[in-house]
Amino acid sequence: MIINTGMRTDIPAFYSKWFMNRIREGYVLVRNPYYHEQVTKYLLNPDVVDALAFCTKNPAPMFPYMNEISKFRQFWFITITPYGKDIEPNVPDKNAVIESFKQLSDIVGVNAVGWRYDPIFITKKYSLEYHIRAFEKMAENLCGYTKQVVISFIDIYKKTKRNFPEARSVSSSERIEIGKAFAQIGRKYGMTIRSCFEGTDLEPYGVDVAGCMTHDIVEHAVGVKLDVPKMPNARQGCNCLLGNDIGTYNTCGHLCRYCYANYDNQTVLDNMKRHNPNSPFLIGGHQKGDIITSAKQFSYLSNQLTLDLF
Repeated sequence: MIINTGMRTDIPAFYSKWFMNRIREGYVLVRNPYYHEQVTKYLLNPDVVDALAFCTKNPAPMFPYMNEISKFRQFWFITITPYGKDIEPNVPDKNAVIESFKQLSDIVGVNAVGWRYDPIFITKKYSLEYHIRAFEKMAENLCGYTKQVVISFIDIYKKTKRNFPEARSVSSSERIEIGKAFAQIGRKYGMTIRSCFEGTDLEPYGVDVAGCMTHDIVEHAVGVKLDVPKMPNARQGCNCLLGNDIGTYNTCGHLCRYCYANYDNQTVLDNMKRHNPNSPFLIGGHQKGDIITSAKQFSYLSNQLTLDLF
């Protein structure tokens, strides 16, 4: 199976010590975000975990532990956008993140690291032309350290309207212009541009619209064939392997204004105070009435030979 860590929070940036304690103890407890008394126990063992999938804006806090987690296959997404502290108040300096990206690529291999440039939104400051210039500058800097870039455009959820009221949807014409420009830049620097849950509108311009973490992408990243059973999609129209996430909503300290996983800043700060790096739960601990169920875990590894990535 695949263990995901980054759909609900940023574990490498804020909870790396906790994560390593979970790896050392060999299991993690995950509270259902909608039915809190329901708890799932996942074993963190390479015999049943075929890959660890990370998504972060700052991988550097995990670097002291890379030798310990090298027993697991890994697939990393690093999000690097052109926004400033007005939008991403607690994200480290972008140049520092780019250097961490390069270091991570050297450790786990170029196939196992992807760049996310999302969400894309348009304002007077962050204009369409600004995005194209910023994207090319970053792509040039990351050339040779990744082969793929995932893009998506901002979704205006209720929490987004509340935390980022000036945000607006990106128009169809703006999407196409960005898709065309990014695909051309990607080809220039040896990167495939993939869209995340954006339909097929950008396919004619050279954007891969199949998904950002599909079966084929994960196989290529980890270098082995996987016989993944048919599972229901996390979202209608999404082909990615997104299940089994061990994170918790409302815990990401980056406090980005566009964030989909945080309700509001105060909730996040309150939750982070409840974090105990020695707990099997990311936030808090055991509660009266908890119903703990062990996940059905088994390896997806195929009997076929390791993929030839060269």
